[in-house]
Amino acid sequence: MEIRKIYLSEDEIPRQWYNLAADLPTPMQPPVTPDGTVVTPEMLAPVFPMNLIEQEVSQERWIDIPDELLGMLCRWRPSPLKRALNLERALGTPAKIYYKDESVSPAGSHKPNSALVQAWYNKQFGIKRLTTETGAGQWGSALSFACSLVGLECKVFMVRISYDQKPYRKILMSVWGGNCVASPSSETQSGRKFLEQYPGTPGSLGMAISEAVEAAVTDKSGKTRYALGSVLNHVMLHQTIIGLEAKKQLAKVGIKKPDVVIGCAGGGSNFAGLSFPFVHDKINGADIEIIPTEPQSCPTMTKAPFAYDFGDTSGLTPLLPMFTLGHNFVPPPLHAGGLRYHGMAPLVSQALVEGLLNPLSLPQLECYAAAVQWARTEGPICAPETSHAIAAVIREALKAKEEGKEKVILFNYSGHGLLDLSGYDAYLSGKLTDYEIPEEDLNAAVKSSLENLPPVEAKKSGKW
Repeated sequence: MEIRKIYLSEDEIPRQWYNLAADLPTPMQPPVTPDGTVVTPEMLAPVFPMNLIEQEVSQERWIDIPDELLGMLCRWRPSPLKRALNLERALGTPAKIYYKDESVSPAGSHKPNSALVQAWYNKQFGIKRLTTETGAGQWGSALSFACSLVGLECKVFMVRISYDQKPYRKILMSVWGGNCVASPSSETQSGRKFLEQYPGTPGSLGMAISEAVEAAVTDKSGKTRYALGSVLNHVMLHQTIIGLEAKKQLAKVGIKKPDVVIGCAGGGSNFAGLSFPFVHDKINGADIEIIPTEPQSCPTMTKAPFAYDFGDTSGLTPLLPMFTLGHNFVPPPLHAGGLRYHGMAPLVSQALVEGLLNPLSLPQLECYAAAVQWARTEGPICAPETSHAIAAVIREALKAKEEGKEKVILFNYSGHGLLDLSGYDAYLSGKLTDYEIPEEDLNAAVKSSLENLPPVEAKKSGKW
């Protein structure tokens, strides 16, 4: 019988996170203010605790995971590596398909890998409450869960369209003690401005970030900080535990390296978590194709320029060097709410600039068809975000079939879709359509967002 599940024991869990910033052939450009001033750690202190800011700016390759945190992460880690034998057979492919099953966490996704870490470091710093945003609700539920474990209050601004589409995510947050409100809301100055400017808006992650940051920095007690579920360097760092575990698990079945690594990417966290340890290998000569996937309706990596832009809609954050559709961009209300972000993580963006990644945008209907095929062969119902990875896996597996090549394909199963069944219902009922952003709308969002902001140079080594 062929092995379907590969486990690690708890004493095999990685003891350090991997920091890609230490190995990028061309360093990232620094975050800056609108006048071009480089952002210092002290300037970030009202938003994040200094112990996480130190991770954000670190150039160390390996950063130790504290023992107490390891013990808490062991609630669900190490996660299993599984082989999709039934999908392989259905496709008739010679490729071997492996996936890291991050749906086993209490919140059902990869998000607690950073949520718990951020909550723990904030608690160590003396913080009492955290604010955050959430798209599909996975990050909001993960942070609510994490705050309940360490004893912090949690306030979540959830993008309005997902707030309406995914009511059970709100219930999850409430069970774990989180306070969830729809964004834009009337609770912040930013939210009131958005409601006035865009009546009936479905909201966006950029708007929700503005509200969450404002709620944190305006707390006069100084005991509130903001937590972000993706994009920033320290979030990418925490998620690399996924790829580091996967390396050990592949080695257990005699696989030295995968041929293809795939992950869906909204802000970049689950993709980076799986792929960055393999990006390290590629930088050092390994022949690996690494594919981040995104919605055709929110084509940050495949159509957007590389520029300095705000991480939020109101311009409360520093300017980050990233591929961006513009902070004024409001994506259409597709069901993969976690992929509806206007920008891409700076670390992922620099890897893209360098040519280390091969991004792919996918239409919504192809992704849901892939998710249904996955469910009818492998069994689990995946999150709409995860379906973008599965659709790319199916493409690569069929490509291997055409070429007659026995490839190893590794992807991140970033979360289950048991609370996302309304999207499946809409797909099966024929109510969903594909949508591609008109070029003029995309250009208008980019132009209105980036004018008068300092330019950024796309520097690269030219090796890839």
